Parts: sequence; C-alpha cells; structure tokens
Amino acid sequence: MDSSTDSGCSSPRFSPQLSPSSSVSELSSPGTEISTLFCSSFTNLPYPDQQFIAVVGGLGYIGSHTCLELLKAGENIIIIDNLSNSFRGVYDRLGLLSKRHYEGRKQDAPTMRFYEADYRDESTIRHILSDYVKPAQLCTTGDDDSVISSTIKGVIHFGAYKSVSESIQNPLKYYANNVAGVIELCSILQSFNIKTFIFSSSATVYGSLANSGVPLKEEYCTHQTETFIDHDGGIRTVFGGCTGLTNPYGRSKWMSEAILSDLALADPEWNIIALRYFNPVGCDESGLLGEDPRGVPTNLMPVVLNVLAGSLPVLDIFGTDYPTSDGTAVRDFIHVSDLACGHIAALTAAFNGRVPRGFRTYNLGSGMGSSVLDVVGAVEAVSSAKIPVRTVDRREGDVGICVAMPERAEVELDWRTEKSLETSCRDIYNFLEKQKSSLAAIRS
Repeated sequence: MDSSTDSGCSSPRFSPQLSPSSSVSELSSPGTEISTLFCSSFTNLPYPDQQFIAVVGGLGYIGSHTCLELLKAGENIIIIDNLSNSFRGVYDRLGLLSKRHYEGRKQDAPTMRFYEADYRDESTIRHILSDYVKPAQLCTTGDDDSVISSTIKGVIHFGAYKSVSESIQNPLKYYANNVAGVIELCSILQSFNIKTFIFSSSATVYGSLANSGVPLKEEYCTHQTETFIDHDGGIRTVFGGCTGLTNPYGRSKWMSEAILSDLALADPEWNIIALRYFNPVGCDESGLLGEDPRGVPTNLMPVVLNVLAGSLPVLDIFGTDYPTSDGTAVRDFIHVSDLACGHIAALTAAFNGRVPRGFRTYNLGSGMGSSVLDVVGAVEAVSSAKIPVRTVDRREGDVGICVAMPERAEVELDWRTEKSLETSCRDIYNFLEKQKSSLAAIRS
C-alpha cells in the first residue's frame, strides 16, 4: 500500500483502490435462479476494475468502525445492513470521515456502497452479489469445473444479535439469526466462489472457563483436535467441544464457529478467520461514530453514557461478590478502533498467505483485566462527573472474570492493542459531548 495512506492501524494495510465515493440505495427487481442472473441482465459491473470487501452489519457499532478503517486503508466497501440495530445516518458519517481522511491526498477516497437488506434474505443477497460477478465468468458452459469470479474478495460478518440477557429470554431468535443465518450466508457465498470470510465471534465461547483465573488461550475452545503448550509449560492435547457455555448467545457463537470449522475442512478453498472479541469500548476519536443501539442498551459503556447524559438515573452494577479485587466483574476492555484494526490485520494475513487456508480463531483483547468499578472511575476522571451507582444481583449468564491471551494474534496477524482504557473513556466522553451539541443545535 502507498505509505501516504494512514489507516491508524498497527497491522499491515492494503493497496488502495482509487475511485470516488458513491452510494447505492436502490435495487432492481430481485432475481430468482443464480444461473439466470449470471447469463441475463447482470452483464455490466458498476465498477468493473475495482475489488470490494463486503461488510454485513456494517453500520452497527463495531461494523461502522471497521468500515472506517477499511476506507482509511484504501479498500472499496459494500455495506449490507437491515438497520435493525443501527441508523442510516451512520453511512453519511462514514462518507464524511472518509472524505476528511483523503482531503489533500493524491488518491481519491475509495468507493462505498450501501444496501439496506437483511442478510438472511436469500434472494436479495444473491441479487446484490450478482452485481459483482466478473463479466468474463457470467455465462458458463455448464461444466462442473467452471469457476465464478467475483470482484468481492472477502466478507466480514457482523450480522449477529448480541445481548446475553435477550438470548436467555428468546433463544430461538438467536439461533435463527446467529446460526441458521450463517449457514445460509456461507452457502450463498460458496455459490459465488467468495471464500474469504471473517467471522465476528466472542469470548463468550469460553463459557465458565473464563473463571479459571488465567488469560484465555484459543486452544481452550477448539473444534478439532489440537496440541499446544499451556501456561505452565506443559503440553496438552484438547479435543473439539465446549465446556460450561453460560448462555444461548455464547452457544450460538460456538455453534457458528463449529459449523465454519467443518466447512473449511470439507472445502480447503475456504479461508475463515473467527475473531473472538472481548469487551469493545470507546469510539472513533472524531466523536462522529459511537455505540448507539436502537433498543435498550445492555453493554456497560452505553449504559454509563446514558447515566452521564441523564437518560438513566443510576448505573446498576450486577454483582459485587465475584472473586476479584473489588468484588465486581472483571473484563478485558479493548478500544473499538483497535478491534476494527484487528479485522484489517486478519484480512491482510489471509490475502498475503500468512494464515493458511482453513479455519483459525484469534482472541482480540488487550490481555489486561479491569473491573466494572475501574471503568466507572475512569469515566468519572475524564468527565469530571460523579456517576451514581447501585448494586444489584448478578445477571444470569454472566461470568466473573474474562481476560484474553492475545499472543496468537500478535504473532500471526501482527496485531496488538494500542489504546488504553483511559483513551477509550475520553473518546466516549467526546462522543457524548458531540451528541449533546448536535441536539442543542437542533432545538435552538
């Protein structure tokens, strides 16, 4: 990549694709059979000389920050989002931030396209992907060896539901979207020969192992037999399976990983990387992107923001009797921009052949734990405001301690966190202040 393009990520970056930004909100009538789509109306690619990364759920919290880092890295992107937990205005803000990033530079901003669609809508997703089939491959002879070629070189999937408490109350909703949806999406991608797939996973796949008192290694949750060196220097062999999953959300992520692992074993052409997130916090330093869910927030930081903004009277702390320094739950908090850069690193490693084809998991975390009260204190320090708290019973499905061992990502992806918890809190406060200013301007 041209060294003048600075994505803000510590990992290797992509070669820029030089093209103007654009938006697509309209679709022609959906197609039916894939062979019909290839050989009829989709003969003119909108951008025949460009390659794209497709981002499913790209307007959500983590998705939008990843889209921004992709744009900074010079990647053309296709965003597919049904806006069930995000807002159309995020797309406009991404365009603004991309324009700002490329002002005064020799290269133009990459192309950005948006489709409002549910990733589980098979006909619509096939229709969208058909727009990116290379013309030379449109009309095949029917030979089984014919290979479809797409200008979409990889897909990042953020389309899962993510509330632990909601998953306990409504498990079928989570299995239908998070598990069945992944199966159908990968089936479609396979038919288009798009086989580089970055999966948004979670540290919840470790279940009650998180309470073991040591940082979590990827080998603690595997889908095939693996031999590794443990913390104590001993050689251990583990078999595919899970231990102590504590909620349907975590179980849905584990199931999806297992399915993806089996898919990669069955078809060696797949290159699937599952990124196990720990606890994303913070927001882009511009203050224009942040965690702004449509429903009632359940993650710690958006709740803290609501308390600071006066939308909630008090912050509930769920459990003060955990075996931690202050009795509150300990988590590995990672700045969302660092997390976004982890996706850039994973794609780069996949495209450069540093990660062999198949299925591979990576922890994305800082390797350091902070308690709920640590976070409250950090937010109070940057905001100069007191956050009222009250202690309540533990939530069902929660674990007391969850901290990553991020060494595999550091070695194999050349990725590591750079931003501190204090930086995360400062950026969150900046986001809140910009929201207040925007609201005041609207009301004046």
